[in-house]
Amino acid sequence: MTRPLEGKTIIVTGAAGGIGHDASLVLALAGARLVLTDVAAEGGEAAAAAVRGEGGDAIFVAADLASEAEIEALVDKAVAHYGRLDGAFNNAGVEQKNKPLGELTLDEWNRAIAIDLTAVFLCIKYQVRAMLASGGGSIVNTASSLGQVAIPGASEYVAAKHGVVGLTRAAGADYAAKGVRVNAVLPGIVETPMISRLSGDPAFSDMFDRIRARHPIGRFGQPSEIGEAVAWLLSDAASFMNGAAVAVDGGYLSI
Repeated sequence: MTRPLEGKTIIVTGAAGGIGHDASLVLALAGARLVLTDVAAEGGEAAAAAVRGEGGDAIFVAADLASEAEIEALVDKAVAHYGRLDGAFNNAGVEQKNKPLGELTLDEWNRAIAIDLTAVFLCIKYQVRAMLASGGGSIVNTASSLGQVAIPGASEYVAAKHGVVGLTRAAGADYAAKGVRVNAVLPGIVETPMISRLSGDPAFSDMFDRIRARHPIGRFGQPSEIGEAVAWLLSDAASFMNGAAVAVDGGYLSI
């Protein structure tokens, strides 16, 4: 069986759970050598062990993506271990606060922007350098359906994810001619531990019922379904995809 990511070294951020965890398993089955990272070391080590348990090749590097130095060190460690960098799935993010804009503190705003947007910029910055040295590569960023539309109580998240879409397009424009493609996935609601926590919160339950009803496919997504889209975008099969924001949302944005 042909494995489309055979021998490619790929960084996955936010790998300890949810989309990052399950996408890592999908990428490993496609042949990728993985460098997993998360601020949650125990969960990240478990994710790497799960990949190895399925016959894949993975290491874990703990990193706080609020730190530029730790992001640079992460990329350096990936190259030091595997000799090159071919791809990245920039997936790490933080939960929204479910507050109207006027009630957000500046610290809450800054934290969301730091992880959901600035960290993506910094990851791309250092990943591109390593990929250019390796002859090219592919980057996929996790945006959101809220990178195209908005809901109440999520101004910091909506702003950050709109920013990720714009950053993806700009980075793709900068580097495609040099051999590095940059795209984004826009997940709808996906059954992750974060969503389970939020949907169990009375402040969010009505909102999730409304959002579920807006998915024409009639359900929320599974993390592995996002992973399949990411694996394709990272592969050479998507060689003409660049600067795209790909909705993987059960049709949420189509109505």
